[in-house]
Amino acid sequence: MRGEPGDESTPPILEARPVSRTLFGDTCVDDYGWLREREDPAVRAHLEAERAHAEATLDARTPGLRARLYAEMRARIREDERTLPCREGPWLYYSRTETGDEYDRHCRRPFRPGDAETLEQLEQGAELEQVYLDENALAEGHEYFDLASLSVSPGHGRVATSVDLSGDERYTLAVFELGPDGGRVALDPEVRLEDCGPSITWIDDETFLYERLDEAHRPWQLWRRRVGTPASADALVLQEDDERFFLSHWRARSQAFVVLSADSQVSSELYLLPTHAPESAPRCVAPRVQGVEYAVEHRGEQLFVLTNEDALNFRLRVLAVDRDGRVVDPHGGRELIAHDPQVMLEGVDAFAEHLVIWERVEGLPQAWVVPFVDGQADLGSAWRLRFPDAAYGMWPSANPEFDSPRLRVGYSSPTTPSSVYDCELSTQARHLRKQTEVVGGHEPADYASARVWATASDGTRVPISLVWRRREGDSSDAPPADAPTLLNAYGAYGVPSDPMFSSARLSLLDRGLVYATAHVRGGGDLGRAWYEAGKLGAKANTFTDFIACAEHLIAQGWTSPAKLAAQGGSAGGLLIGAVANLRPELFAAMVADVPFVDVLNTMLDPSLPLTAIEWEEWGNPAQEQGYRWIRAYSPYDNVRAQAYPELLVLAGWNDPRVSYWEPAKWTARLRERRTDARGVLLWTNFDAGHGGASGRYAYLHEVALEYAFLIDQLGLEP
Repeated sequence: MRGEPGDESTPPILEARPVSRTLFGDTCVDDYGWLREREDPAVRAHLEAERAHAEATLDARTPGLRARLYAEMRARIREDERTLPCREGPWLYYSRTETGDEYDRHCRRPFRPGDAETLEQLEQGAELEQVYLDENALAEGHEYFDLASLSVSPGHGRVATSVDLSGDERYTLAVFELGPDGGRVALDPEVRLEDCGPSITWIDDETFLYERLDEAHRPWQLWRRRVGTPASADALVLQEDDERFFLSHWRARSQAFVVLSADSQVSSELYLLPTHAPESAPRCVAPRVQGVEYAVEHRGEQLFVLTNEDALNFRLRVLAVDRDGRVVDPHGGRELIAHDPQVMLEGVDAFAEHLVIWERVEGLPQAWVVPFVDGQADLGSAWRLRFPDAAYGMWPSANPEFDSPRLRVGYSSPTTPSSVYDCELSTQARHLRKQTEVVGGHEPADYASARVWATASDGTRVPISLVWRRREGDSSDAPPADAPTLLNAYGAYGVPSDPMFSSARLSLLDRGLVYATAHVRGGGDLGRAWYEAGKLGAKANTFTDFIACAEHLIAQGWTSPAKLAAQGGSAGGLLIGAVANLRPELFAAMVADVPFVDVLNTMLDPSLPLTAIEWEEWGNPAQEQGYRWIRAYSPYDNVRAQAYPELLVLAGWNDPRVSYWEPAKWTARLRERRTDARGVLLWTNFDAGHGGASGRYAYLHEVALEYAFLIDQLGLEP
């Protein structure tokens, strides 16, 4: 049962060293800014003491529970797992793991006429397998390992990798020759590109693009490298001097171009680099306009442009383009799909014979398949890809072949494990190719899901997705009464929070917890207007939406404040911090993962990674309007003398996105100002960054930590 305030060890004491800052007539005091001094031994010592205190407290309250949770969650994961094979040119590519592997073994085997892209096909050609890269070997001896990019050259004879060994998201690039048996031989062993961005894009078999980072961790330069030449011969292809923009790049499915993209939070500018002329200058598709975003897909002489110009939810245009990447008439073309205020156009994929339109309707992802007739997309013959669940996630899976007759999609719902379907584009037939196995068995009918709606303070209806385990003999479509409940949300950057299956989450559902996702404004769940209504000066809507969802669950009798917990990570951790200040009495406990809680100080410091890029999301507090917005909700600056829920806070020592000192400072201030006897636990991962531990199983230790805390606080069966 829930631990009493007196049953934990004494938390570490942190010295306050107040520093005042006055802006626009308002004074803010930062008592714990000295925690930014990473090289000060006292900082590391304090965080280590906090971690020891958190673990000792949880272990005293729930003896052995973390280890048991880790064991049961790991036991549900099939250790000798394989992905579906995917054809790329003359090869079938896939990855697999063997028992004990933390990381993937990347494999391929020759594609033969008549081969199917199925797991059964791998069985038939097992003797032809080539393991061309084993992540486990590369990760050996490292506490953290992230293979961010594994890029095979167009001729399939070389592979380029980008690797992060600390979690700080600064990558080292290397290139290897692939032998006839799949073995690797290092190329340019004296040239290892350090401090790069994560992405690598081959232009041809000899040449690839990579990113350089500036001092603020921003990908600001794209460089072209020719294999076998000295690094001094690398050529700068594109440089972005506007600190709000970052660069990215990818190879079009048609293989005719590499697309270069400069993006801010609200604007974009794209270039086409023809692969037949790798040293040519990239051509701009359309110059940037503040507030206008666009994306492109290529097919023959057609360029499909998805844009929000005069279209909040985006529209789709078709322009003519030549083989060198020159748009023939940038202001001409035709409109294929007009703007619809009720439908968000999220993406487009072009194939030789079909166009696939990805959209979001009433919060649910959908797809249209549009055939080409006489070279033109024929909307009259289009058909929709549908799934029956009340709430779900759907996404494009691996579809590298331009002339593929089928579309591979991923699918998951709160009760259905992640699945991969092949959809025949000409016949509309759908084949389930793989569903992630839950070792020990999983029966979806034992669980129920629902989508309900709360009403926000301004009258806006906010969706909530729910999943729970049915009680014996219960066939109701409503969650059980007065149940322990975990409400989570993200609510930023226009990112939807699609409800997905989690085998680890079964450890909570099977103990009687109801898991709820609040689709609050600031996310992209209900279109672009939903996002715009939860950012900048409207950011408060994100928090009041979450509060309305909590109040709705309580008003319906499905839970109560004594049985309700909240969880969020990163920008979702900001939400947790703001809601804790606004309505702490609604929750028994809160979990904040790498929470962005020191918003004001971070956004005032452009030397920190990504700060300038974020101004268009949160506002620039160096300007009075931005300052007023952020000052009103910044969790660290609004901690007050009141009772708070019990809190578990997680941080990453190498986190470049939310620096470790943000959760550490927030923890200290909560302890200093709260008026109740409940506690705050701070746990820092010293070997990882924003995403926590790497590996198939290592991350489960952090999940077990959170689940043990929730089981204790909500009185679940241990």
